Amino acid sequence: MSTHDELQATIAKLVAPGKGILAADESLPTITKRFQALGIESTDDTRRAYRTLLFTTPGADEFVAGIILFEETLGQNADDGTPLAKLLAHRGILPGIKVDKGTVSLPGAEGDLVTHGLDGLSDRLNTYKAKGARFAKWREVYSITDRNPTSLGIEANAEVLARYAAICQGEGIVPIVEPEVLLDGDHTLERCREVSEAVLHAVFHALHRHRVILECMVLKPNMVLPGKERAPKASPAAVVTAAISLTLSLRRSPSSPSGR
Repeated sequence: MSTHDELQATIAKLVAPGKGILAADESLPTITKRFQALGIESTDDTRRAYRTLLFTTPGADEFVAGIILFEETLGQNADDGTPLAKLLAHRGILPGIKVDKGTVSLPGAEGDLVTHGLDGLSDRLNTYKAKGARFAKWREVYSITDRNPTSLGIEANAEVLARYAAICQGEGIVPIVEPEVLLDGDHTLERCREVSEAVLHAVFHALHRHRVILECMVLKPNMVLPGKERAPKASPAAVVTAAISLTLSLRRSPSSPSGR
């Protein structure tokens, strides 16, 4: 099977009607915080037991096409010794893997972040694929303030997402491309739409430059919403209208991406 055929086969399973993708890729600090709230100690074994419980839930395969795993989970086994990735595959659920290494400050763009982890990504993907991973996830984040995200922040993050996606497809791994405009702050819905449009323009221009096959990737965008500190909250109708407006704008606009 060619790499392109392999990518198409994975995509066909990921977008199966009536099914979705489950994120079970909490980092160690995040899952530890969640366990502590329930009085559970976060250890290799408790994390393995929790995720095994998720993966073996009766009927999950009827509704879940793929599950994003944390790197630790990809190397763990069920109680009977079956690798968790293989357990999922046996149920017809595709194992995926979070591959980014978190965010750092972007030099020259105060207030903006950029995700790191491209170094050695190809080798890591080969290892993950040998353990059963068939798709990957990478997240870039954009905070909204009066001056953020900057043009540099928008362009730099788009470039990283595109490079990640191209590397994944070169290794036969379907990339989930996640440019997330954050909810933090008191910005308006209109400001979120403006930033989201600039971000998505930049991302798709970068994907085109790096010759990423759009039919063989998954886009995970944010919703167009006002900041969580903004009152009053937007109505469902306003959110839907903003989303449709954004989609139509992206489809008909040939202009270069821009941002503040």
